[in-house]
Amino acid sequence: MDARRLEGVGFFSNLSKKELAKLAQWADEVLVRAGDRLATEGDFAHEFFVIEEGSAEVTQNGERIAELGPGEFFGEIGLLETERRTASVVATTPMRLIVMFQREFKQMERELPTVAERIRAAIRARLDR
Repeated sequence: MDARRLEGVGFFSNLSKKELAKLAQWADEVLVRAGDRLATEGDFAHEFFVIEEGSAEVTQNGERIAELGPGEFFGEIGLLETERRTASVVATTPMRLIVMFQREFKQMERELPTVAERIRAAIRARLDR
């Protein structure tokens, strides 16, 4: 993944070029179509997504609870611990996503602890809402 693309993503925007380059090694880009299921409530979570382009609907127990768009993220519980998904997420438009798997996040925690803490802080802020 091109590190310059990470600069435009909220909590990555103030990272140094060196940190962005390292982070880009652990992140992948995923393109999805409208209607693609990105997360299923009750499944085990192993990855974290940041929306670069497009939108998605979040449902819980079959009820719509949120609409997500560029700069927003989901699947964060998969980074913190191996838990089951608390909601389902379906693309409502074609999307470009940045994805990081739990294994790469753990490596990032060891090599770039300040970056990992920034992501954890964003996740905690969301969970507190």
